[in-house]
Amino acid sequence: MQIYDLAVIGGGPAGMMAAGRAAELGAKVILLEKNSSLGAKLLITGGGRCNITNAQFDVRTFLSKYKDSDKFLFSAFSQFNVKDTIDFFNGRGMPTKVEAGNRVFPESDKSQSVFDVLTSYVKLGGVEVIIDATVTGFDKKNGQIISVKLKDGREIHAKKFVLATGGTSRPETGSTGDGFAWLKELGHKVIPSDNALVPVMISDQWVKDATGLTLQDIKLTTFQNNQKQESQKGRLLFTHFGLSGPTILNMSKDIGELLKYGEVEIRLDLLPSLDHGMMNTRLQELFKIDDKKMIKNSLGSLVPSALVPAILQLSRIDGEKINNAVTREERMKLIETIKALAMQVSGLLGADKAIVSSGGVDLTEVDFKTMQSKIIPNLYLVGDILNIDRPSGGYSLQLCWTTGYVAGSDLLGS
Repeated sequence: MQIYDLAVIGGGPAGMMAAGRAAELGAKVILLEKNSSLGAKLLITGGGRCNITNAQFDVRTFLSKYKDSDKFLFSAFSQFNVKDTIDFFNGRGMPTKVEAGNRVFPESDKSQSVFDVLTSYVKLGGVEVIIDATVTGFDKKNGQIISVKLKDGREIHAKKFVLATGGTSRPETGSTGDGFAWLKELGHKVIPSDNALVPVMISDQWVKDATGLTLQDIKLTTFQNNQKQESQKGRLLFTHFGLSGPTILNMSKDIGELLKYGEVEIRLDLLPSLDHGMMNTRLQELFKIDDKKMIKNSLGSLVPSALVPAILQLSRIDGEKINNAVTREERMKLIETIKALAMQVSGLLGADKAIVSSGGVDLTEVDFKTMQSKIIPNLYLVGDILNIDRPSGGYSLQLCWTTGYVAGSDLLGS
């Protein structure tokens, strides 16, 4: 009977990093993946471009994005941080670039580049990879795992195990929450999984009419019962179902919570850098310069042309009205609309469209210096299996790189 130093369950980014690191240190490693290939979700990350991290190099500032989880993560990030991630990929022949919001991408703009680095890392270390390997459970003895059982009847024996099965987002890639059920059976407390970063459906037709439009530097504010809830600034994408893009994705979990208690309205400020007085001055100047033009032909110099019909309709202003005939009352209404374009939320898209799911193993049951389970000493927990909320912008993959590396680094030393 062959006994591996380490068996890694899950061939995503965290699993590949853990397997590659342990093998690099001399461990005999086997990597089990239930899909027909490694990295299924990685290849579609970031629209196929793969936002590998966020170029915020101050660890405490970076970790503040993980909300209440930051105090748990500091010890892990002190071992492998953002700079280490960029050095890891750059040093293996994958140059990177930094885009808006400090998001780091491969220069190739292809997630395949990230995939190639990781699979080469795994191969170079001599990791044995088994695909189409569906794990059905574990065998335990004296409080530790001794083997994993596969659907085909095989048993894989190892001294230590890494669970890197991910959450429940994009289940077609294999993230179906299997690991959560196993963790419960092993005695861990698991916080129920939910979709954390997911596009938002909007019922207003004008939003769908603007499909494909991307806006930079806008402000979104949520309201319930006419009470302000949350505001964020950033980038927004209009789609055939509603809204996507980093700003709305980062607000989606809170929107989902609000929907449990009633209707939710989102108001879009197209020009957050201008207050109402500055907007009034800009409109007066515009109407004076184009005094003989119709208003529908002038507004496009101030706001996106694709939204002009909606703005005029919601402001109840005839688009063919000549600029010099626009009244002060109509001008004030225009300002209100441009600063607070109202949209009704009809729901969130499902797990099949979620970028990240929340929920997972209770963080108090994990030793973040090593990523070891405090319940099962020879089990390590990495990546999306952990109950850590994070925004879009490279924070999810950085969590995978860090926790995977830390787990892989510990396997020979403890």
